[in-house]
Amino acid sequence: MLDKPALRARLRADRDGFAAQSSTAILAPGAFVARLRPGKTVATYCPVGSEADPTQLAAAAAAAGCALALPFVVDRAAPIRFLAWQLGEPLVAGPFNLRQPDPASPEVAPDIILTPLVGFDRRLNRLGQGAGHYDRAFARYEEAWRVGIAWSVQEVPAIPADIWDVPLHAIITEEGMLWHAEK
Repeated sequence: MLDKPALRARLRADRDGFAAQSSTAILAPGAFVARLRPGKTVATYCPVGSEADPTQLAAAAAAAGCALALPFVVDRAAPIRFLAWQLGEPLVAGPFNLRQPDPASPEVAPDIILTPLVGFDRRLNRLGQGAGHYDRAFARYEEAWRVGIAWSVQEVPAIPADIWDVPLHAIITEEGMLWHAEK
């Protein structure tokens, strides 16, 4: 088994290659749409580089009456905060090439958190960028439904999981949704 840095490098290369050759979009599967309700808050993200784009999922959430939020990152060590945002609102430049809401936007508690992935496995383990931002957010918002967004080429047989790694409830790719119905 590869260590996490080596696995990240390989999976980023796979993701880059797939995204460069594909015009496929991530669509909102019915099982995802069925969880959306007016008044819920869905934290989405703006993709960086070849990350899978959750725009169609955010649009489905907005159409269902959900409020939207985006992560706000200060640096590698500080926890991310989720700030209120609406489709089409201007964004500001943040660290790590992120586009994020105006820092004066209100902080919100998400009911559903969409997270970009570097890799995943069928047990719903995830490999992220390595800073622990989303793991800390998952611990803070324990009741939130955690949904990874990725390209199918980012799936591997097993992700090495540390004790602090929090598994997802679902993963959505261009091929559909992998999930466990109990959450």
